[in-house]
Amino acid sequence: MEEQQPEKEKKDFASRVVKLLPAISKPEYKQGLNQRLKWTGIALLLYLLLSWITIYGIAEDASFEQFKFFEIVLGSKFGSIMTLGIGPIVTGGIIMQLLVGSKILSWDTTKPEGRKKFQTWNKLLALALAFVEAAAFVLAGALPVTGSLPIILFAILQLAAGGIIVIMLDELVSKWGFGSGVSLFIAAGVATQVVIGLVSPLSVGGRIAGGIPGFIFSLLGGNSSLAIAYLLPIITTAIVFLIVVFAQHIKIQIPLSFATLRGFGRTWDLKLLYTSNIPVILTAALIANVQLLGRVGATVTPDGLTCSLMGCFDQIGNAVSGVVYYLSAPGGGGFQNSLLLQAVFGSLIPSEVIRALTYILFMAVGATIFSVFWVNTAGMGAATVAKQLDSSGMQIPGYRRDPKVMEAVLNRYIPPLSVMGGLAIGLLAAFADLVGAIGTGTGILLTVMIVYNYYEQLQREKLDDAHPLLRKIVGE
Repeated sequence: MEEQQPEKEKKDFASRVVKLLPAISKPEYKQGLNQRLKWTGIALLLYLLLSWITIYGIAEDASFEQFKFFEIVLGSKFGSIMTLGIGPIVTGGIIMQLLVGSKILSWDTTKPEGRKKFQTWNKLLALALAFVEAAAFVLAGALPVTGSLPIILFAILQLAAGGIIVIMLDELVSKWGFGSGVSLFIAAGVATQVVIGLVSPLSVGGRIAGGIPGFIFSLLGGNSSLAIAYLLPIITTAIVFLIVVFAQHIKIQIPLSFATLRGFGRTWDLKLLYTSNIPVILTAALIANVQLLGRVGATVTPDGLTCSLMGCFDQIGNAVSGVVYYLSAPGGGGFQNSLLLQAVFGSLIPSEVIRALTYILFMAVGATIFSVFWVNTAGMGAATVAKQLDSSGMQIPGYRRDPKVMEAVLNRYIPPLSVMGGLAIGLLAAFADLVGAIGTGTGILLTVMIVYNYYEQLQREKLDDAHPLLRKIVGE
């Protein structure tokens, strides 16, 4: 008993601490679709409004163009209260996935108590990381703060508070709203970038921001090369969109029947992208964190580069050497200097080809690993699914009703799909980044998948009391 007591105290520590922290309680009654959509809209509106509140103490002439990848992947806006975005949430998720997936923490996440423990520690870690990442952003110089030590500490507290607010908003969406707050905030940020990248007539850095106005004005001005540079990202964005929609329809249909009602049954779809966009979110967030760590302790060299042990950055913040260089997409994943544009205009150099290959490899391997880990920690494994189907009175025709039998059948599909799906989504994200889709390839990929998943969720909802326009969009 004396040996077991410390283990019990250790097991209950996170639960006791989390109870003392701010949290969103679950609704005490079943919410209708309109109410859930209302709360989702409120959370999104608050997120967008907060992204326009500037952090007190930041240098007035600070530029954050080099952090566009961070903003898109982490659903953030640098220089504002929402600078951290979903960073603490996904970074905490990455750490917990690695600890549980590698069996360093031997928690059985196929059981409710194991998943609850995972979620509890994940939230506690995310809250702690809000302060850690806030300090890292300021101390690494990503957010230049002007003033004495009290101003610096106040800036860190503002950033941490913003991170905690995002955690609360994510809880609000998951408990009271519709879908996932993490996905919602990413989609909102990318959608803004895509609209700007397509139709904005404003000039940024001496170049029109929007692809469509830029293409038109370039043609009218007789500059065919610049017109091609504007047109290619529009085409690649459309191609990525079509590929993602096509990939969403690749699936295996498992026939199911009701054990107590003969003649009644249904099919259960196992998609190629079984774990959806989660592996790419985690992999892209890992790259963003590596880029941030690469700036910690950096010093300026005589030739104007900012260098650390992980590599060097040029004067506008782009990685030019080291680990940070080879783990980032050519052109920063954006459309203005993508690998495709470099190849078209003959400016492609061997180091950029090697950089592209290492980026593809990292995205593919990372997404595959996180896909496998996510299946095991999110209750999507064959054993958990078999128990859920059995408890709902379903069975696979031709097999006796036994969860173990159903698990054996599902094991033929779910583990291979978790690997193939993770690999496919990682390669697709890398491809989208290399061809320079607007909003970054990873961003547009995530947004299309998020919007499509929302569409599928709405199709499964009862839309009797929904707005006529919504029913029309869903196809009812």
